[in-house]
Amino acid sequence: MTDRFALIHNPRSRRNLKADRHYLKAAQAMLGPLFHAPETADALRETIEELAHQNVDCLVVDGGDGTVGRVLSVLYASSYPNHKLPTIAVLPSGNTNLIAADVGFGLRGIKALEHLRAARAGSAQLATKIQRRQPLVISWPGQTRAPELGFFGGAGAFTRAIEIAHSPNIMNTYAHDAAVLATLAITARQILSPSLRQEWLNGTMAALGLDGQPGDIKNHFLFLCTGLHRLTHKIWPFWRAPGQPDKGISYLDVGARPEHLTKATWNLMRGKVPAWMQQSSSYQSGSVERIRLRTAQSFVLDGEVLETGPEHCLDITAGPVVSFLQA
Repeated sequence: MTDRFALIHNPRSRRNLKADRHYLKAAQAMLGPLFHAPETADALRETIEELAHQNVDCLVVDGGDGTVGRVLSVLYASSYPNHKLPTIAVLPSGNTNLIAADVGFGLRGIKALEHLRAARAGSAQLATKIQRRQPLVISWPGQTRAPELGFFGGAGAFTRAIEIAHSPNIMNTYAHDAAVLATLAITARQILSPSLRQEWLNGTMAALGLDGQPGDIKNHFLFLCTGLHRLTHKIWPFWRAPGQPDKGISYLDVGARPEHLTKATWNLMRGKVPAWMQQSSSYQSGSVERIRLRTAQSFVLDGEVLETGPEHCLDITAGPVVSFLQA
């Protein structure tokens, strides 16, 4: 390992729209040709191929969850071997930064770059640690569409809430943090509204096939899955049965018209899973390597809405192990 690393800077990420000019100039001066700010998908692919040919083994991704996902998707299809992907250091700069909350570098700006350079050069005073995660790989059976990678996805009420968040009334009216609160408020109001409550609780028709098992077509209120090990604010709506190994994907499946929904939500938002939930048929959770999702509804991955295609089917698999660097 050398002290060489490349920076992939997304100028459109929320916090980078007002980036300190000193930071950008200093980063360009420090990294020279290893500073990249690709603005198109083609430019990102060209950048990744160039770095692969140079055997660059560490990438700093300055952006949000969407940027990290796009970089991983391109890496997955690039000349980098999937069993030997470069180490990633995530600098949180986007609208959503769930990935950084779990495996982010912990610093931003020129301070992060200086720390990383010193650490990779072997400074005795600085240390870094590695966290390994498997991203979700989303693919469409029978289609030529390239797989997409990310870390947090869902359907059912999750998709409906994201569609509210992406509506012009929210996007054009609120800053990001306020938009999240507004989305939660509107979603809660609709679920509690007598006229809309049943529509939400009746759920979405879907079949979930876990690890090769056929899934029955039925209504699901909420489906979530992730390759992360931690979310923000101690929220963790997943659990495994005693002795069940971590297979890469944690999932939560909440059936239509779930019992004690308010009480369940209160517990899951605090990362708690009481015994009654684990024994309830309304709430299923565990760890799997592969999920086949059949539904006409869109699937949301790291905030991006993905259509399930003409076959109304997509596969979610535990991807290659990615090493994330933390300060």
